[in-house]
Amino acid sequence: MDLLTYLTSSTNALDNDSAREFAAAWSVEYVGKGRRIAMQGEPDLLEHIILDGRATSQITDPEGRAVCVGFHAGPCVVTPNVARTRNGTSLVSIDVIADALVAQMNSRALTELMLASEPIREWANGILQQELAFKADREWCLAALGGADRLAWFREHFPRHERLFGHHLIATFLGVTPVTLSRLRGAERDTAVD
Repeated sequence: MDLLTYLTSSTNALDNDSAREFAAAWSVEYVGKGRRIAMQGEPDLLEHIILDGRATSQITDPEGRAVCVGFHAGPCVVTPNVARTRNGTSLVSIDVIADALVAQMNSRALTELMLASEPIREWANGILQQELAFKADREWCLAALGGADRLAWFREHFPRHERLFGHHLIATFLGVTPVTLSRLRGAERDTAVD
């Protein structure tokens, strides 16, 4: 999908004039599978929109274990910079897992556009509100639900993602081991056969 189409058809869609102005401020580039567009612990001043392709946000602990904290299947906005950085340093790594077309903009430039344009401000604030609501939903899921209910929650909120993202990524996102996720899926198959 091209950026202008995304901006005029996504949630909080912009009118054509505002979208054209906004789209002109982004740079769009092809990013190959396996590349990182942000690295945990490194400076990160960019906003990202995945127009096509897939990426994940992951946090790695000091022992090198990675936990998936976000799925990005284009077209979508990656978690806003303000919600994934502290003092300009990325809290997550964003890995491209399928060749992607990515729009990028400096987060300060976005702030300036938000101050100058009410439609752009409303669009960006809407994206941030959606992300905060998603994070609260996931936090609730991890705190309140058991494994089978977490998987059901995942399927309800991300109906395409089991086809698009790997087993290990989904398991870490749900706070279960890959073996536990396999057992949950196996139990479903066993129930369906009975």
